[in-house]
Parts: sequence; C-alpha cells; structure tokens
Amino acid sequence: MSIQPSTYSPDHAVPLAQRVFGARDLFSLWFSLGIGLMVLQTGALLAPGLGLSGSLLAIFLGTLVGVLLLACVGVIGSDTGLSAMAALKLSLGTRGASLPALLNLLQLIGWGSFEIIVMRDAASLLGARAFSDASLMANPLLWTLAFGALATLLAVSGPLTFVRQILRKWGIWLLLAACIWLTWNLFAKADLAALWMQAGDGSMPFAVGFDIAIAMPLSWLPLIADYSRFGKRAKSVFGGTALGFFIGNFWLMSLGVAYTLAFAPSGEVNALLLALAGAGLGIPLLLILLDESENAFADIHSAAVSSGILLRMKVEHLALAIGVICTLIACLAPLAQYQNFLLLIGSVFAPLFGVVLVDHFILRKRSAQIASAALRWPALLAWLGGVSTYHLLANLYPEVGATLPSLVVAGLLQLLLGRVFSYAPAPAQA
Repeated sequence: MSIQPSTYSPDHAVPLAQRVFGARDLFSLWFSLGIGLMVLQTGALLAPGLGLSGSLLAIFLGTLVGVLLLACVGVIGSDTGLSAMAALKLSLGTRGASLPALLNLLQLIGWGSFEIIVMRDAASLLGARAFSDASLMANPLLWTLAFGALATLLAVSGPLTFVRQILRKWGIWLLLAACIWLTWNLFAKADLAALWMQAGDGSMPFAVGFDIAIAMPLSWLPLIADYSRFGKRAKSVFGGTALGFFIGNFWLMSLGVAYTLAFAPSGEVNALLLALAGAGLGIPLLLILLDESENAFADIHSAAVSSGILLRMKVEHLALAIGVICTLIACLAPLAQYQNFLLLIGSVFAPLFGVVLVDHFILRKRSAQIASAALRWPALLAWLGGVSTYHLLANLYPEVGATLPSLVVAGLLQLLLGRVFSYAPAPAQA
C-alpha cells in the first residue's frame, strides 16, 4: 500500500476535481466509524438500567436522529469544500470559530487517547487469554505504543489513502464478517426471549439513555466535514453517511447491550471483553479491535485539521505531533467511565451545530459566499443560549433529556437573531 500524506489546507476549499468520494466510499467510512469497542461498551452502559427492549429503543431513536443531523452537517462540507472548523467561520466569524476549534482539538485528543486505551486493554486481554499473563503479548505498554503508532500513521496518510486503499478494498468486508459472527453467536447461545421480557433496574432514565445514544453520532459533528468535503455530490454524502453510520452504530451498540445482559451481567468492561473473546476464538473481537484504529485515525487526523485553523503548520506534521501526545496520554491514563464525557460533548457541540444547520440551510441557503467578519455575535449568542438550555435541563429535568432540546433552541435562536441582524453576502468580484 502506498501512503501519501494529506496536503489539503484546513482553511481552503478542496478543488472540485479532487472531490472524489461517492456514496460507497462514504458508506464504507461511516459504517467503519460507527463500529468499535467503545460503541460496544456504550451499549453496556445502557443495559442494566434500561434492559434489552428499553436499550434497543433508546439506541434506535438516538442513532436515527443523530445520523440525520450528522448527514446534514456532512452536506455542509460537500457544499463548501471546507473542513469542519473552517466552515464554522461562515457562521461564527473568523475569530468566533477559534473557540470551537480549540474545544474540538481538546476533545479529539481525549477521544484519540481513549481509543488507544480501549485497544490496548482489549489486546492485552486477548494476549493473556491466548498465551499467559506474563507473556509479552499481554504487555499493555507494548500494545499502547503499537496502536498509537498505527493510528498516527493512518492519520498522517490522510482520508483519501485510508478510505480508498484500506476500507473499500478489504476493511469493510472483514468488519461485516465480524459483526455477522458475533450476531450468530449471540442468537445461538443466549435466551433473547427471556432477556427481552426482563425489565431494567430503573437506574437510568430513558431520556438519559437516548442522550447517550445520540451522543455517539453527534460526537462526529465537529469532524464530518473534514471527510465529506471530498464528496462528489450532496446526495451521495447524505445517503452514504446516514446509512453507513446508522447500520454500524445501531448494530454494535445493540450487541453491546445483549452481550452484557447475557454473558456479563456485572457490566464490567473486562467481563464484556471476555464474553466477546469467547466467540469464534476471539477472531471477531480481534477484527473489531483493529477497526478501532480507524476511529483513532479519524480523531487524530481531525484534531490536526482543527489545530491547523489555529497554527500555520502542515496537517501531516500536526497529525504526527498529536498522535504522539495521544499515545503518551494513553500510557499514563487509566480507562475511566466516560458517560459524563459523552454528555459533555453533547452540551457544547449539539447546540453549536443547531446554529450552523439553520445558518447554512435557511439563512444562507447553502451558499458559502458571505462578507467576512471577525465575530458574528448573533450566532455566538444563539450558541450560548443552546448550551445554557442543555445544562439547565440536564440538572433540573434529567427525565426530559437535554441534547435534542438544546440543539432545537439554539437553532431557533439563530433563526430569530439571524433574521433581525442579517449580514450581507460577499461583494461580487470585478
């Protein structure tokens, strides 16, 4: 495989001739990114409180709403040809986009580190199971460095090389085989009818489960345009993204719920991994483990693109530096409960993209031609209103849910303030 570093500037639109991704490319990418060990473990979070039926309903509704919003934001990338953070300048202003770019950089470094930690722990467990606890194959430091290096290499290579030379050719078929095997093993060994009738213990309100489920696709909102800007047509971007992520995320998160209830009722991460490792000699889990490096790739690459808005350096150089940082964090940090981390992401970025969606599709009518401004205060105020709504609902009315209402409130505020304080399009070039 030939690896060519990405040379696309985060601040400039991808030329039309180089927008080569079709629906199949984007389906492959987002099906892959919808699958992973963290998705399985997120399903495990829902299992005790909601039971099988309640968890599946929360996952279905949360993923469905989330992927529709995700695909719409993806269309912004194909409309403008801009990276995610560069496109925010159209709504927030050139300086206004710096804050979300910084927040995005920080959360992506966190996500990238989490991904490496998840891969390390799963690989160490598989190594100890296949060999022994004292074996080199069970050494966590070795796996941390190996997966950190792999994710960094993929991030430096860029999305065109990754999607076309890895995913489309063979990656997606291996993932499909792993998911099918895990599903067959579940139906063969678990009493799903009994699990379906068993109610959850009520420790988690349904609205919180919905918020956790929708947080998975929404966590990709600040990244998707980094890849959809290479899309040929908006229709292909929307369809490939929505279908790919929905199938992958719903499938794997549902497996996480079912495997937890059937084989790991304690809900512990290691218990779930051991249950998965027992299926097919651990080969399906190994394939999903390798796929996790693709999620880490996306985190590191998009962190580099986001920091490219703040620092004038080549994306591949930034990707290399960020990959090293994520690997070092993974060497030092334990894998903690990340439910609050998922919800915090929703509190910041869900309302932000409520603003962006209304601004792009309604106020600007999908145009990227707009007079430049340092700050667009109406959009920033609408964003602040959405974030405030999120935390108000999350703290006072958790049974209602907060992610979707905060996005809607921010969008409505942007619509109102945008109509009152309209801004002019860019002057025509002589």
